[in-house]
Amino acid sequence: MEKTGQPVEEYLAGVTPKKRRADAERLVPLFARITGQPAEMWGTVVGFGQYHYRYASGHEGDAPAAGFAARKAATTVYVYDGVDAHRERLERLGPHTTGVGCIYLKDLDAVDLGVLEEIVAASYATLGDGPWTSRARDGAPG
Repeated sequence: MEKTGQPVEEYLAGVTPKKRRADAERLVPLFARITGQPAEMWGTVVGFGQYHYRYASGHEGDAPAAGFAARKAATTVYVYDGVDAHRERLERLGPHTTGVGCIYLKDLDAVDLGVLEEIVAASYATLGDGPWTSRARDGAPG
């Protein structure tokens, strides 16, 4: 994944529907506070911080250490250590669905932002010093 250099504000201005844009605008300061890093665009992902990964296959690269994407259907919050690492917290989050390394939120007002903050902080802390050698679908980072 590559940084695009696009200003985050420019990206956010183009997010639709308005509800998704408003949610994204609320998430930027939350993620910045959790990570201590500024928001940067990585493709269509609003990313914070950076980590390096290198898999046994030889594939390697850089990605944001925490991030989200404001999609039309839902806001996608990325948890690079996989959702299984956060099962207990997810039970307290509020309405959401998940993928292997993603949490999909349709309405930020309906979830417990304190729990979301716990999840993002724990996922971000898990990355530690790189490189990361396993994928979210493989479980805990190694």
